[in-house]
Amino acid sequence: MLDPDSTRQDDLRSGRGPWLAGPPRTTSEGLDRDIRCDVVIVGGGITGALAAEHLTARGLDVVLVDREREGFGSTAASTAMLQWEIDLPLRRLTELYGFKTAADVYRRSFKAVEGLRERIAQLALGCAFFARDTVYLAAGEVGPRELRDEWSLREKAGLPGTLLDHATLLGAFGFDRAAAIVSPGSAEADPLSLCHALLHVAAGRGARLIRDEAVAFDSTTASAAVRLSGGRTIEAGHVVLATGYVMPDCVDSDLHRVASSWAIATLPQAPQVLWPGPALVWEASEDYIYCRTTTDGRIVLGGEDEDTDDPDTRQSLGPEKTQALLGKLRALLPGAEPTLGHAWSGAFGQTVDGLPLIGRVPGRPRMLAAYGYGGNGITFSFLASRMIGALVAGEDAPWFRHFAIDRPDPAKL
Repeated sequence: MLDPDSTRQDDLRSGRGPWLAGPPRTTSEGLDRDIRCDVVIVGGGITGALAAEHLTARGLDVVLVDREREGFGSTAASTAMLQWEIDLPLRRLTELYGFKTAADVYRRSFKAVEGLRERIAQLALGCAFFARDTVYLAAGEVGPRELRDEWSLREKAGLPGTLLDHATLLGAFGFDRAAAIVSPGSAEADPLSLCHALLHVAAGRGARLIRDEAVAFDSTTASAAVRLSGGRTIEAGHVVLATGYVMPDCVDSDLHRVASSWAIATLPQAPQVLWPGPALVWEASEDYIYCRTTTDGRIVLGGEDEDTDDPDTRQSLGPEKTQALLGKLRALLPGAEPTLGHAWSGAFGQTVDGLPLIGRVPGRPRMLAAYGYGGNGITFSFLASRMIGALVAGEDAPWFRHFAIDRPDPAKL
């Protein structure tokens, strides 16, 4: 497990993604005195940025702390495929928790992407955000029959989508696969631009961005506090932990683990090579790949996941994983030019049931946290910001238990 005391941004990603270029980013400052606020957020990636924007919109005094440049950790390694479909298919989630709960989770994920789209439009954020369909391809152990079962459950849950057979899929998208489910309601974005645009909005409402390291936490029934390595203390009504895939010791879950994923971005392709939409594409198998395009015609493709969180191992596997992804690109799109513009990798947190860990930290009444997003990072980050906003305000809902940090392992139920 990644050590919260020693892990830095360079340990969370390797290589260089297509999001690192651009205009000057949001800046932060040091702290020369103890301060107090309503909420202190620890972590300046996309989760912390979404929480900061939402909490300041609620009129709260917010302080955000990060020991390094905001957004340049795991957020910079994201492929920003903002899907409502989660890592675990609806049929498998139904096996774990029953159809009622599984369908509710999927519908809330769908609403999260919708809510993010509406918020970005309201704030007029420039982040290359575009609504996209998804193409969920038959692959590996999942064939037409399994996809039909999945599609039927989604239809029963009131979720949109169309089941395509081989001939229709090939004619519409050019993918030579046995079947696919095509669904509206997802999106794509530039994750770094989105992160910094949100922080800019929050700062404009008075949020303070502090460059320092949180080294100790305190949370009682009456108040909370964060002590910084610089010697200062921030007292707050609540502490929000948004530290990506590095969990402090006070957060514990048997459901969570950290793995690694690799990604490539080609050089711009000829327009006729790219599939229509341009939709987000992913495979319905355990060892799946996922891909999207960019506004300048690049193909971004990722996968080749490994159960390791060791930065040296991830970096050493880079050349091998890059070649494997180029080979999978050729297999999926024979007409594509397998040119390499960017290659990178990153750590990502995941859970055994594919659902995030969001809510109160057990035993810490004024500490909230959000972790374990799997392949739905920004989608679940938006959901987390709304749940955290409600919990800070003293509001709760039965469905929050779907994502509770202390929920039991479904394998042991």
